[in-house]
Amino acid sequence: MKTLTAKDAKYGFGRLIDLARAEPVTVAKHGHPVVVVMAVEEFERLKALETAVQSPERKAKA
Repeated sequence: MKTLTAKDAKYGFGRLIDLARAEPVTVAKHGHPVVVVMAVEEFERLKALETAVQSPERKAKA
């Protein structure tokens, strides 16, 4: 996973988008990771996976 500084992400937003479409990108502020930017397709895949994992738990509680 690539890491950009917040300054590089701000001033190179187009580059951040291009990188994030290929793989998640960590944005660091003062040397500490604060956010991850990812393609919407990857986000949707993770949300679907989360829903699939939670479904058996919801059935057990019902």
